[in-house]
Amino acid sequence: MPRITNAPAARRRHKRVLEQAKGFRGNRSKTYSQAVNAVDHAMSQATIHRKLKKRNYRQLWIGRVNAAARAEGLTYSRLIEGLTKVGIMLNRKMLSEIAIHDPEGFKAIVAHARAPQA
Repeated sequence: MPRITNAPAARRRHKRVLEQAKGFRGNRSKTYSQAVNAVDHAMSQATIHRKLKKRNYRQLWIGRVNAAARAEGLTYSRLIEGLTKVGIMLNRKMLSEIAIHDPEGFKAIVAHARAPQA
């Protein structure tokens, strides 16, 4: 009976990992055992950072809306409270874009948000 090895599958696996490790420094891109560890770590960090990116963008949008609201004499929390009471359902991203690209439109939104508080 002939001897059977797992060489073709192992070679494919090694090639795939080393391809993913391209651009890593030193032996992390050349040695399979080090490349496996580096790629596994990179993949787990990529998953974590995809979540963090969403958090960071929301933080940025809130900061921009707060700055624009304060320029109009209103705090961020009072603006959001007023928008909720009036029933204007705009997310933070859109509020941020309006504040940057359409200041007149943002002033109108702030005026609506101010109405229930007055």
